[in-house]
Amino acid sequence: MYDIIIIGGGPIGLACGLEAKKAGLTYCILEKGCLVNSLYNYPYNMTFFSTSERLEIGGIPFVSISVKPTRNEALEYYRRVTLSNDLTVHLQEKVTDIIPVNGTYKVTTAKASYQARYIIIATGFYDVPVLMNIPGEDLPKVTHYYKEPHFYAMHKVVVVGANNSAVDAALETYRKGAEVTMVVRENAIGKRVKYWVKPDIENRIAEGSIRAYFNSTLVAIHEHSVDIQTPDGPVSIPNDYVIAATGYQPQFDFLRRVGIRLSDDEKLKPEYNAVTMESNQPGIYLAGVVCGGMDTHTWFIENSREHAFIIINDIMGKENVAI
Repeated sequence: MYDIIIIGGGPIGLACGLEAKKAGLTYCILEKGCLVNSLYNYPYNMTFFSTSERLEIGGIPFVSISVKPTRNEALEYYRRVTLSNDLTVHLQEKVTDIIPVNGTYKVTTAKASYQARYIIIATGFYDVPVLMNIPGEDLPKVTHYYKEPHFYAMHKVVVVGANNSAVDAALETYRKGAEVTMVVRENAIGKRVKYWVKPDIENRIAEGSIRAYFNSTLVAIHEHSVDIQTPDGPVSIPNDYVIAATGYQPQFDFLRRVGIRLSDDEKLKPEYNAVTMESNQPGIYLAGVVCGGMDTHTWFIENSREHAFIIINDIMGKENVAI
């Protein structure tokens, strides 16, 4: 029996654990993958948009070599924070259900069952890719998770999308010798692309080093080619691999199963009190990126790490009332 079960061992879940420990509450963090699983699955060479101090949790300094920390530095930081603070984390343990039981919640995983008075869901959004729903998307040549460029050297690569993930994949594979084509729904590279990268991709497109079809969509993927619908009509080009940087979404099925209401528009925003972060289910709180629904660019580590303090403060208020 714990005071709190925290679902998700990413930066925000860890931040919640730190605040719970400071408050003297018993807690357990359950993570279905490795520690900070989403960050682990980021591209190997990724550099954060944020500075290191904005990625800190629990007031613990994050020292990086450069102003913008890398994926590897972030993995090292969050691992050291977890170990040095002796946080209670159970890894490789996926939560399958949360059931109300006499004013508490029973949390079931593939390995065990737990009970807690409060639940914090901090599951992020990186685990479920937004599918294109086109023929051939299930072919082995297609990936929604780009890792590193060497694999694509000397191949014909199509990159779908125009935001940070797509731009990084296009530039890195191009520089390893891939023949890169970008397929972009909009009429330009995304406005959210990192400011030090945006001129690079725009210049590579302008000079013809990277081909780009704007106002276009990928409509079919074949074993050795792809079909693109462009403003000038359909185009078919030779292709070896497709990197679909089409974005990701929270685990909506899990949220619905828990009983959390989602907005009835395309955003599918979960219902919660913005002052306390408590959802429509009493005692179940939401923290981090999961709060944004499909609008995944609303919350980041730097502006949602405060959710940990807000939630624990609200729980302590309830405990004081109960006492």
